[in-house]
Amino acid sequence: MSTHAGTPRAVTLAQFVTTTAPSDLPLVIRTKAARHILDTLACGIAGAASQEAQAALDLIRATEPQGNVPVWGTSEALSARSATLVNGIACHAFELDDTGGCDHSGAVVLPAALAALNLADRPVSGEEFLHAIVLGYEIARRVLEACGGYSPHNEAGWHSTATCGTFGAAVAAARILQLDTEGVVHALGHAASFSGGLWAFIHDGSQTKRIHAGKAAEGGLFAALLARAGVTGPSRVFEDVWGGFLATFASTSAQPDALTVELGERWRLERVSLKPYASCRGTHSSIDALGMILERNGLTADDVERIDVRLSPFLFEMCGGQDVVTLPFAQMSLPYALAARLVLGHAGLTAYAASERRNPLVLAAMNRVNQIVDPTIEANDEPFVKVVARDGRTDEIRVPMALGSPANPVTDEAYFVKIRSLAAMSLDDTRTQRLIDGVLGLWGQDDVRWLEDAVRSAQTRPKIFR
Repeated sequence: MSTHAGTPRAVTLAQFVTTTAPSDLPLVIRTKAARHILDTLACGIAGAASQEAQAALDLIRATEPQGNVPVWGTSEALSARSATLVNGIACHAFELDDTGGCDHSGAVVLPAALAALNLADRPVSGEEFLHAIVLGYEIARRVLEACGGYSPHNEAGWHSTATCGTFGAAVAAARILQLDTEGVVHALGHAASFSGGLWAFIHDGSQTKRIHAGKAAEGGLFAALLARAGVTGPSRVFEDVWGGFLATFASTSAQPDALTVELGERWRLERVSLKPYASCRGTHSSIDALGMILERNGLTADDVERIDVRLSPFLFEMCGGQDVVTLPFAQMSLPYALAARLVLGHAGLTAYAASERRNPLVLAAMNRVNQIVDPTIEANDEPFVKVVARDGRTDEIRVPMALGSPANPVTDEAYFVKIRSLAAMSLDDTRTQRLIDGVLGLWGQDDVRWLEDAVRSAQTRPKIFR
């Protein structure tokens, strides 16, 4: 890193956040933002059925009185910060939230923004709300790029959703709370100190990964609230100084110019993906490849002798595990994802239920998945999937852009099937339709505080999905 002369980068970012306008958003970005908001809300509503979200809710309810910010998918409400924490956990709990931002930007940015609505003490228009969300995605992703990108930052052991997402949550909340440039600088400064989150969960299938999104969302909201209260934060967090964010979190990989290059010209939301499968994004292109091979060769599970996956060392370390005792373990397992697709025909949420994780046919299929680590494959490159049939036929495919990515989007039909199936875990059909119509029609609405009621459920909380 080199020392940045002149205006601190945090100030440049804050000036952009406070001076850009909703009218600066192209139609394609407005449309995409609404779809990601709806997707995240559905994930969070469904995630109210997660053990992690309900455990956090129980812990908070034991010491905190009823608040007025809704816990999505339940009839309960908490204080703004506590609701943000629980809703962020819920959004990420089932591995269905969007990816390719900070990485999981929606699960961090949207809970903070929705809580900020409750604290705004004024009507917030649909244009303002969409704009705040897009800005949150923008800054969170740019911080990750300034760390050198996903691979080096995560290879170093940091979970980027937790480290970089905090900035996106802070920016979205700050914009809704109408902080000025100085206030946003302070919020970014606070957010830098609230960042953190390690990949250590990967080794034993622990549930900490889900907590990361909630803590980043809550930390970002708190950062904005501290700034609004006049508490100052450091302005040189992105400079090459002792204690700076990049100097600390990305000392060997930092690319600080990524924070501001082409700012306002290309929106980072463009590159964010919607997830069709309830597993780590690293498994998705392999699921796609297996499905394509089975379909074009007319193969069934019984016809398959072996599945060879040639993958990068990075992906193997992240998703090569065979242990599926816990839901987090299974959702990070490439062998399980392929076995589920082979035997069950899909890799949706129900494929990861405890009953399926004990399914003898699925477990046997995992033993037919052969992972071949290839050091010539770059960390960001997708694997090669080969199917060897019992009759001797072989077929190999590499899907460079997984389903759900901007270059390979899911169909509208598949998108709405996902939304409705997730929302149905807590909402009835009428409330689900209201949510769909309202969110997709946000642009032009004078006051979006109706969202606070729309995410509530008539039931106290749903049955836990395990």
